[in-house]
Amino acid sequence: MKVTVDADGCCGHSTCCTLCPEVFTLSEDGYAVVEVDEVPAEFEKAVLEAVANCPERAITAS
Repeated sequence: MKVTVDADGCCGHSTCCTLCPEVFTLSEDGYAVVEVDEVPAEFEKAVLEAVANCPERAITAS
């Protein structure tokens, strides 16, 4: 699975970082960034939860 964060859409709520800190971190500016090229299988459920719970709908997974 691949996951991306729309930098223009992210407002820095950090919900994704709370749900899956293994995949998401915050930049120095306080916006979410993806730290992996491919989401490891054991974190896919947490990433999908982050997608569903992003208040700005800035995260997509495929």
